[in-house]
Amino acid sequence: SVNTQYFIFELKAELNSDKKEKKKEAVKKVIASMTVGKDVSALFPDVVNCMQTDNLELKKLVYLYLMNYAKSQPDMAIMAVNTFVKDCEDPNPLIRALAVRTMGCIRVDKITEYLCEPLRKCLKDEDPYVRKTAAVCVAKLHDINAQLVEDQGFLDTLKDLISDSNPMVVANAVAALSEIAESHPNSNLLDLNPQSINKLLTALNECTEWGQIFILDCLANYTPRDDRESQSICERVTPRLSHANSAVVLSAVKVLMKFMEMLPKDLDYYGTLLKKLAPPLVTLLSAEPELQYVALRNINLIVQKRPEILKHEMKVFFVKYNDPIYVKLEKLDIMIRLASQANIAQVLAELKEYATEVDVDFVRKAVRAIGRCAIKVEQSAERCVSTLLDLIQTKVNYVVQEAIVVIKDIFRKYPNKYESVIATLCENLDSLDEPEARAAMIWIVGEYAERIDNADELLESFLEGFHDESTQVQLQLLTAIVKLFLKKPTETQELVQQVLSLATQDSDNPDLRDRGYIYWRLLSTDPVAAKEVVLAEKPLISEETDLIEPTLLEELICHIGTLASVYHKPPSAFVEGSRGVQHKRIPIRSGSGESSESQDTGGAPGATEAPAAVIPSQGDLLGDLLNLDLTPPTSTAGAPPGPPMPMGGMDLLGGGLDSLVGGGGSLLTPLSLMGSGFGAPAAVMPSSLNAPVGGGLGDLFDLGGGVGMPMGTFVPPKTLWLPAMKGKGLEIMGTFARRAGVIQMEMTLTNKAMSVMTDFAIQFNRNSFGLAPAGPLQVPTPLSPNQTIDVSLPLNNGGPVMKMEPLNNLQVAVKNNIDVFYFSCQYPISMLFVEDGKMDRQVFLATWKDIPNENEAQFQINDCHLNSGEEEEDEAQCRLSTQHRSSNTLSLSFTINLMVTLVSWRFPHCTLGLCGFSS
Repeated sequence: SVNTQYFIFELKAELNSDKKEKKKEAVKKVIASMTVGKDVSALFPDVVNCMQTDNLELKKLVYLYLMNYAKSQPDMAIMAVNTFVKDCEDPNPLIRALAVRTMGCIRVDKITEYLCEPLRKCLKDEDPYVRKTAAVCVAKLHDINAQLVEDQGFLDTLKDLISDSNPMVVANAVAALSEIAESHPNSNLLDLNPQSINKLLTALNECTEWGQIFILDCLANYTPRDDRESQSICERVTPRLSHANSAVVLSAVKVLMKFMEMLPKDLDYYGTLLKKLAPPLVTLLSAEPELQYVALRNINLIVQKRPEILKHEMKVFFVKYNDPIYVKLEKLDIMIRLASQANIAQVLAELKEYATEVDVDFVRKAVRAIGRCAIKVEQSAERCVSTLLDLIQTKVNYVVQEAIVVIKDIFRKYPNKYESVIATLCENLDSLDEPEARAAMIWIVGEYAERIDNADELLESFLEGFHDESTQVQLQLLTAIVKLFLKKPTETQELVQQVLSLATQDSDNPDLRDRGYIYWRLLSTDPVAAKEVVLAEKPLISEETDLIEPTLLEELICHIGTLASVYHKPPSAFVEGSRGVQHKRIPIRSGSGESSESQDTGGAPGATEAPAAVIPSQGDLLGDLLNLDLTPPTSTAGAPPGPPMPMGGMDLLGGGLDSLVGGGGSLLTPLSLMGSGFGAPAAVMPSSLNAPVGGGLGDLFDLGGGVGMPMGTFVPPKTLWLPAMKGKGLEIMGTFARRAGVIQMEMTLTNKAMSVMTDFAIQFNRNSFGLAPAGPLQVPTPLSPNQTIDVSLPLNNGGPVMKMEPLNNLQVAVKNNIDVFYFSCQYPISMLFVEDGKMDRQVFLATWKDIPNENEAQFQINDCHLNSGEEEEDEAQCRLSTQHRSSNTLSLSFTINLMVTLVSWRFPHCTLGLCGFSS
């Protein structure tokens, strides 16, 4: 418009005025217009001309204008380069710092290379204010052109600044390096060691509050060498807990929470530190509501990790009448987490008061909190149920409905204990209008139908408006009526037919329809199985269901004082791009936790005499399983798995029965039998095996020219070894196979947790055949949430031996970054058989003779009918004589006419020989 053009023209004239005051006023007008969104980019060359001034205020305004328009006017921004270079050598340190700060904010690729030399000079400037400003400028320049920063050696200069004499320079250098390290997680920029940590701790005492935050956050990424170093750092960080700035306090808490993990719990200082952590956290709750909320979200995490810190501070979390709703709800959550037998009476009295408030959401949460207290503190369950019944008597609709929902959970936790209250619940049936409450009441009626005389009438009343109910209620109603039918079949046959018809024929919901069909088929085909499925014993619910998963909790503890601790989500869940995906973990003290508890338990009584449990419980593991070294083995021996052999039509006896009877006619052709059984064509026998076999015992150990029995062809299907519930989200399915002469343990690992799994290792307990990993467990990449990966572990039988019950039982320990998990599995004995099972004749005869004659057993089977594969079926009389000798070395002999198969099993090396001769 004309007015705008006139305004620009007028400003241009003022900017070129000879009077300094007029110039300054004109630049102020330009900045004011820019601030309200007017386009004043046409004045760029005129404003840049104003840079040549000694007036610091005017220079600041011009630099502000430059930062805003340099990106849209890159060609004209080059005009300012000479001024920057000149200002970086100005005698006034404020102007030098201003120039270098503005250089870092002008994100124009064309001029960054011109700024390297001025920046290098400022990084080594004699004034600390200039050095600290230049340190931050390196991080900004790295964001624009990372390669340029690395080539110019600015990163090494930044590392040198950590040793600077000025604490603010140290803090800004740490902040810059941390910023760069976040965008390049794999780079080892912050190479922290005890010497550099000591320098940071020294600077910590003299920094500004924001400098302290930078240094504390950097310290939180360091892993101390031992508990002594950890204690030393904690002692020097503890004074920050009394700082007035809440961000400094939370950063200090983060460092202490991480390093406490490395301190022995029996150490006096450990108890002192716990006591010191409580007061600053309590003080944070006296700030304004917004800060209170942030503090409460962080305290929620701290209480889940270490409830003992605030166990005596329950009253601080009692709700005030003027607290905003978001603060009230968060306090309520922490109250439940801190509830214990010592303070439960106090907590329940408070919760009962809250249930009479006017805020509906808060009242609902208070009623649910009473139920959670009952589940968490068993001794208080009766008092909690009594409190809930009192609340039901108030007849306030939403209170009654919430009470019924939580009473259902109490029934699940304590079966057959509080069912006397069912009559009171049934009285309020008509007032229920919320889906969750109706579903809970239906579950109670179905679960305890045998105790409720008119259970069928109650469920029938819900059935009248079946199609108007929510899916949650429909599914619960279907299951409840099926339960009722299984408990009272004669009285409720018509009712169950009605609900099955409604669910399968009149419903469009696939979930409801599928469940209806499953119940219908179960009831019509196998009522006993239906009873086992529908009326199965339910697992008890735990008070831990609302806790954050341990691995996620550890990561969030490492992010205390950040948005991640407020959202209760890892940074990767809400930060886009490459940043925020670095997963942090709390360090584990060497010799603590599982490690200390897993020290030598080999001397436990009965470790060798008592039979091993098939699936040991996690708390009571047998033998040496607790004494396993879970570091990956150094040996990587073990052949790679070979291709599987075809199954169909294979001769399981290697040489074939034709060779056993010496060429000519076959008495029994196993290939044809296999073909008929598996639909595979008969295979052609190798010519070498069809050659006549010499008579006598001389051929017993040289069957088929040395062709042994091909093993490792059949691989059993994978079975579930470690369920996700016991593995904290890690599910393991597996089987065993023998490939190319090597036993393979083939596993499918699935991560059903919310966090990444890494650092996998595996170890076996002593077992019957000395099975042990031949190499480390190779999991190629970190296992992300919901990812599945197949791994194959080669095994050998050179490990320690201990007889197991059953013989082929194997106890396994798998370790990852979360925990150590134990499970038990059984391997097929056939996996131990070698492909070429020949046995030296002298060894065989000596072994046979060593078995006492009294161990021989004989019996006869008459009238055996044999069918010839080459002629018409004709019956032949045969006599089968079986001899069996038993000892520590087991040998079996089968005789059918002129064919003898001898099996020798040598324990523990598991060499199986299959031999034949004809006479």
